[in-house]
Amino acid sequence: MNYQIREEAGFRYVDEGQGEVLLLLHGLFGALSNWDSVIKTFSDRYRVVIPLLPIYEMPIRQASLEGLVAYIEKFVAQKSLDDMTLLGNSLGGHLAILYTFKNPEQVRRMVLTGSSGLFENGMGGSFPKRGSYDYIAERVAYTFYDPAVASKELIDEVFEITSSIPKCMSIVAIAKSAQRNNVAKDLYQIQIPTLLVWGLNDTITPAEVGHEFNRLIAGSELHFIDKCCHAPMMECPNQFNELLDNWLAKNPVTELVA
Repeated sequence: MNYQIREEAGFRYVDEGQGEVLLLLHGLFGALSNWDSVIKTFSDRYRVVIPLLPIYEMPIRQASLEGLVAYIEKFVAQKSLDDMTLLGNSLGGHLAILYTFKNPEQVRRMVLTGSSGLFENGMGGSFPKRGSYDYIAERVAYTFYDPAVASKELIDEVFEITSSIPKCMSIVAIAKSAQRNNVAKDLYQIQIPTLLVWGLNDTITPAEVGHEFNRLIAGSELHFIDKCCHAPMMECPNQFNELLDNWLAKNPVTELVA
């Protein structure tokens, strides 16, 4: 999908459509393109905003979930966003949770899909190995039920990232920060409508993680998509978007702020 990547005050982001704000947060190896189907489906009715998170560019001392949440806070302030629905995949879900803990007045709804924060298997149980294209191809394919979804373009992108020593250092620092930031004891604080969409065949955050989020977030709604792994919005976009569309209609922001 063609959309404009905007630049403003040091931020790079997508900002498509008008209306209620859907703020989308990608994962550790994610990119703006992960949300292509969501932009296409919802930008005619919502304002879809996606900041490009500086996961690989952060100074190593700031490479942490706390640093990324601070970045999101600055971005939200720069764009004067409010009454948001946060959608996060993998690490992006973890960031959505931490942002909501700190800024509950700004978030009206939350959608988590394959979120970290309770338990996750890194890149299939190991940190990135530099220099081996076959290894990277195997690890990228591991995140999808259908390995064919792991296109050469996607594998090339991850291989380029993991070929850089500074980028690898940032990835490892952020991955370790995510492991330290277990949110289980604090999830009772989430009092907003929350949708959980999980791949039934998720190898990174398995199905039981979805069940545990559902147990710990009061009133949350959990859906599984069969023959789907860690990124439902990429691998099963039609089913993901239908679940999201129906849930947004059932939980309108207008009723929540009245």
